[in-house]
Amino acid sequence: MLRKGFLPSKLPADPMPLVAEWLAQAREQKIQPNPDSMVVATSTPDGQPSARVVLCKKLVPDPGYAVFFTNYQSRKGAELAANPRVAAVLHWDTWARQVRLEGRVVLSPAAESDEYFASRALDSRIGAWASLQSQPLESRTTLLKRVATEAARFGTHVPRPPHWGGYRLWPDTVELWMEGPFRVHDRARWTRQLDPAGSESFRPGPWLATRLYP
Repeated sequence: MLRKGFLPSKLPADPMPLVAEWLAQAREQKIQPNPDSMVVATSTPDGQPSARVVLCKKLVPDPGYAVFFTNYQSRKGAELAANPRVAAVLHWDTWARQVRLEGRVVLSPAAESDEYFASRALDSRIGAWASLQSQPLESRTTLLKRVATEAARFGTHVPRPPHWGGYRLWPDTVELWMEGPFRVHDRARWTRQLDPAGSESFRPGPWLATRLYP
């Protein structure tokens, strides 16, 4: 395990394996109730920002992307459709570590979304159909009626809604931070170029690493 407060003296050429290691350790050691918690910030084309917490369900070190799932018709879904640039933060407060990601998102392949949706609890799958995420709701009673209606319609065989699925976040910037004594923290940033490679992928260039003053 890495020492608390210090990144490797020689920064790795690729930060994503280290990010994956941190996330795996946070899960294994149950650093906090939701070690997958990730703040995702989006914005409208004219620059109005918004942020919320999602769950980072998968991190693929090579070629380097993170995966989260949501309702495509939600506010974040609409903003990502209009502006695919995104920023995200994984922060483990009790562990004094933080990961910042900046880059672009693409929709996950349907098979990836189907696989994850099928692994969710039955009530969560029903809820994905019942909730018109981010839309005005007249009362909680209305929502509960929609849940009951969808439960009766599907029973235990609930397919993935076409408006629900995953995003792959391809970072072109990664920043790692570890707390140091007397606020002399350890901080480093990696950047790379992403060239489109079809509708669901990018062709990444090599990472360039630099340490930063904290």
